[in-house]
Amino acid sequence: MDPNSSFSNVTCHPAVVNYRYFGALLGILVTAVGTVGNVMTVLAFATDRRIRTRLNVLILNLTVADLIYCAFLQPVTTDTYVHFAWRQGATMCRVFGLVLFLANSVSIFSLILIAMSRYVLISDTRRFGRVFSRRTMPFFVALSWLLGLALLGPLWNIYVFLPSVCTCSFHRERGRPYTTILTIFMFGLGLGCIGIFYFLIHRKVKAVDQALKGHRLEAEGGGRIPNAAHASAADSGIADGPSVNSLSGEAAARSTDATNADVAAPSGEIAPQGGECATSSSQSKRSSSGEFQKVTRMCFAMFLVYVTCYFPFCFLHVVDGKKRAPVLVHMVAANFTWLNSCINPILYAIMNRQFKDAYWGVFRKAAKLFTRPGRQ
Repeated sequence: MDPNSSFSNVTCHPAVVNYRYFGALLGILVTAVGTVGNVMTVLAFATDRRIRTRLNVLILNLTVADLIYCAFLQPVTTDTYVHFAWRQGATMCRVFGLVLFLANSVSIFSLILIAMSRYVLISDTRRFGRVFSRRTMPFFVALSWLLGLALLGPLWNIYVFLPSVCTCSFHRERGRPYTTILTIFMFGLGLGCIGIFYFLIHRKVKAVDQALKGHRLEAEGGGRIPNAAHASAADSGIADGPSVNSLSGEAAARSTDATNADVAAPSGEIAPQGGECATSSSQSKRSSSGEFQKVTRMCFAMFLVYVTCYFPFCFLHVVDGKKRAPVLVHMVAANFTWLNSCINPILYAIMNRQFKDAYWGVFRKAAKLFTRPGRQ
């Protein structure tokens, strides 16, 4: 018997028959905004060398996962809402479910690596250069996809159409307890680790700011500050070695690999004496610290967006396995997860000047391409 035959008349839950129109409009919006935004990010990375940093490789990996969702999965979901039925058959339902959760897992693993890299950078720039190098970055990118596939592949036979959310997902009852453990592991433990990393980063940055403030006051008082920039890093426990710009987003590592700087911040020289040189060095450190904090705030915002979008869905899966909550509640929680994949490019443009400039560069190149002489 053809397994696809049982999917010929699979429809969404009757309780959401009217809500589906709002869901379809939201799906169209997410598809359009998310596809354009994530394609812009990929093009910006490909055309602007300034943003080809090690941190941004992880952001690019996250972007690819979001693009797969917005450009390929979301249109299928929207089609299901419009026709109020799954029309692609059982095999495609399983493929859809696997790719859907694979993209989600890659997003989580990428966010973990981003938070980890920021913490290692601010804690020990030498170790950062060794762990997150040009050679290791492809490994981290591949690992996020392979680990996700290894965790989600065993669910292949239980990816089914769920009328309550009008899309294909894993069967909640047939997948227990593995799906519950997996949800807790990926969303609970994984996102919890990210939160811990950002808490530790906050403590480090706060210590650095206090150290810089003390050195600035000493410099303004005319005191001598031998090796002021290095002293501020050493006093705050931020650097392990002769790094003068551990907060500049890989500026310390830039001395050996200029193309892999995290943030385009001024290098700044070590000032051997007090006076104007010490003041200038202190100002350079403050600028570097500010750049690091801006990038970290953007990464933390990405984490908060993910948690906000996925928490209702994960919470319902864990506490409402018997589906006692109204069907519409499950539907809205599932729809809320859609937003995550289209918001990140907006965050990049708002919170990161380099990405904003790179986006404008893509626009200018596209405009020249379509307005060049001789084009009809």
